Amino acid sequence: MFWFLLITMVVVVAAVTLAVVGGGDSEVLPEVAPEQLIDPLPATRPVGQADIEALRLPVAARGYRMADVDDVLDRLAAELAERDARIADLEAALAGAGPRAEEDGA
Repeated sequence: MFWFLLITMVVVVAAVTLAVVGGGDSEVLPEVAPEQLIDPLPATRPVGQADIEALRLPVAARGYRMADVDDVLDRLAAELAERDARIADLEAALAGAGPRAEEDGA
């Protein structure tokens, strides 16, 4: 009786495994192209808050696609560095013009 139950269990496990794995080539899933980033970040003007809020990165099997995320972060880092440099230039110009304006007004 023990051997009968053991053989039956092995047959059931094998049948379930074949059913899950797909015992035949009758229905093969079609290949799906990987999801690509449709870059909503504008190339002709600076990136704004609405652009970042509208950004949706494509998902891969183990999370986000690293190359797409790196491209977006590089673009944002470059724009932030450019804005920081522009702010520093304007603050320096303002600090240089500040004492002259006070002297002219006095």
